[in-house]
Amino acid sequence: MIRKIDCVMVPVGDLEEAAAFYSRVFDLRRLWQDESSVALCLPETDAEIVLHTMELPSDVNVHYLVDDVPTAVATYSARGAVVRTAPFDIGVGRCAVLEDPYGNPVCLLDLSKKPRG
Repeated sequence: MIRKIDCVMVPVGDLEEAAAFYSRVFDLRRLWQDESSVALCLPETDAEIVLHTMELPSDVNVHYLVDDVPTAVATYSARGAVVRTAPFDIGVGRCAVLEDPYGNPVCLLDLSKKPRG
């Protein structure tokens, strides 16, 4: 369902709990881990989400490109993600914001309208 993810760092309170959440909800796979970080990725990509317990800027979040935002919201909320902002129209398609157990936003985008340009 997820088509693209960029490398980002996400602050969490518990690495194992957060890794389990992102694996269960978004089908991410563990790449590596150290004392303060766990890196996860989508199958067949090199893009990473690095969950961490370090002090970093709070405006870091995850942006997923999906085929259909309403379908993705239904799927991921059924797996335990909280819907922070229901699907809404944007210039190129639809957008919604989910939330992980630590309050981090997880933004979903689709390109269901004709791309700009």
